[in-house]
Amino acid sequence: MGLSAFYVAVISIVGLASFLVYLFSYHGEWVVRTLKTWLFTTDHKRIGLMYIAFGIVMFFIGGIYAILIRTDLGFVQGLGLNPVTTLGITPDVYSTLFTMHGTIMIFLFIMPALAGFGNLLIPSMIGSREMAMPKINAIAFWLLPPAAVILILSNAWAGWTGYIPLSLQANPADPYGIQMWILGLHILTISSMLGAINFVVTIIKHRAPGVKYWNMPLMVWAVLINSILLIFALPSLSIALTFVLSDLEFGTHIFAAINGTPLGGALLYQNLWWFFAHPEVYIMVIPAFGIISTVIPKLARKDIYGYSAMVIALASFAILSFAVWGHHMFVTGEPANVLFFFMLATFAIAVPSAVKVFNWVATLWGGKIWMALPMWFSLAFLTGFAIGGLSGLYLASIPVNILYHGTYFVVAHFHYILLGGTVMAIFAGIYFYFPVITRRWYDQRLGHIHFILSYVGTNVLLFPMFILGAEGMPRRVYTYVYIGNFQALNFLATIGAFIFGFGQLFFVYNIVHSYYYGEPVTTPDPWGEPLPSTMSGPAPVPQPAPTPLPVPTASPPPSEGGA
Repeated sequence: MGLSAFYVAVISIVGLASFLVYLFSYHGEWVVRTLKTWLFTTDHKRIGLMYIAFGIVMFFIGGIYAILIRTDLGFVQGLGLNPVTTLGITPDVYSTLFTMHGTIMIFLFIMPALAGFGNLLIPSMIGSREMAMPKINAIAFWLLPPAAVILILSNAWAGWTGYIPLSLQANPADPYGIQMWILGLHILTISSMLGAINFVVTIIKHRAPGVKYWNMPLMVWAVLINSILLIFALPSLSIALTFVLSDLEFGTHIFAAINGTPLGGALLYQNLWWFFAHPEVYIMVIPAFGIISTVIPKLARKDIYGYSAMVIALASFAILSFAVWGHHMFVTGEPANVLFFFMLATFAIAVPSAVKVFNWVATLWGGKIWMALPMWFSLAFLTGFAIGGLSGLYLASIPVNILYHGTYFVVAHFHYILLGGTVMAIFAGIYFYFPVITRRWYDQRLGHIHFILSYVGTNVLLFPMFILGAEGMPRRVYTYVYIGNFQALNFLATIGAFIFGFGQLFFVYNIVHSYYYGEPVTTPDPWGEPLPSTMSGPAPVPQPAPTPLPVPTASPPPSEGGA
């Protein structure tokens, strides 16, 4: 195995070196010019595109970890085989797989991709020529690649939450894995904090004269509130990780076991972690709300329904998200009156979620809906977010949570919010802005194949997990007892994972091929709205406030361009 890995590494290095030699020999000037254009840019649009591209690359890397996890649980064990002898997946290897999958998908895919949309759109939407601090904006992005390398090389094994005492236990096979994991997350924290401060300053201080708070596009509100959440939530993460590092390196015993019991340190870590991590859930969803609130009104040919209610709902997320972290700790033995408060707060945060879903549906009601590909992904977002949100109401209840805590029911709920929700919104945004940016249409047939495989794969992957959790299958285990429907449902879920993964190959090919060979966009606004846009708020934006995109006065075409 070691010799094979050596040969693979040598072949990869030689191949990469040969490609670089060819590139510089025949296209040297073009390569240097392109690198200078992108590496040293402070243009918010280019930086936004680099954020999105980086996130997509990490999406595929994190997906490889997920496919390995599902192959173990579904195909290998679903067929009654041994994961150690077939795939070499031991408990330690499995712990690394799900740790790195969660870390990459959350911190290196979803957050950067959503930050990319913010960079791409916000200055134009508020009439600013650039971000408030362009160089800081570039630094925030270029912190991501080294952090990604450090995190991937860490091979951390303590779960994406890094729970105590797991993160304090030594692993002879990877003695500095947790330290590297913490270092990578610290770098990402700095990047996110710089980006969040930049967004807040840009939105507050760099709006055009006619752009007021109550006529800003909802995307701007979403990024503003998301940035405020980051500024208040990230310090808790930094404190928790620094304490872990201090215990590991200096023997401070802030979290570490004292007199043989780590319970107090474990609870302290969980409080600090979830005080960050539950607002983090909304950090990963609120910008997606902004994308959907841009796509649906545009393609429904209607102003957003209930603009003020939508803004208030976004603000409610920001406030309530800091009051619900305790529902992750219903089984830790905390007093009943404390748990009751967190249960009520969790039920309360479902209200703004319901308001937003209702308003999106009301915007669609009676609209002249153009069922373009971004609209299909927006509808997929609505269904995925609704299922994830409704299942969250079950987990908000103390007795139900105690029953389902630590089972695959929680995995299904969480992934419906992110995979069935946020990821679908990211795809909606990419397809919506692709013809705007490139001035070419994507291939409609490939795009719809991508949608069908993604939507079907997501539901076949995730819905069986609700049943697995209800039947008692614990999460974060690399093997399971063959009782009930465990084998069949895991096998079915794994089929869904492969369907979803196969669909992303169509997405990559479509985007790359269409960039060079897609049919040209022939109108200033490819999603041509017949009247100047008023979806920025309940009142028209006074002139000379700009609109995000040039809008012609032509009627919408009967079908998507390039079809």
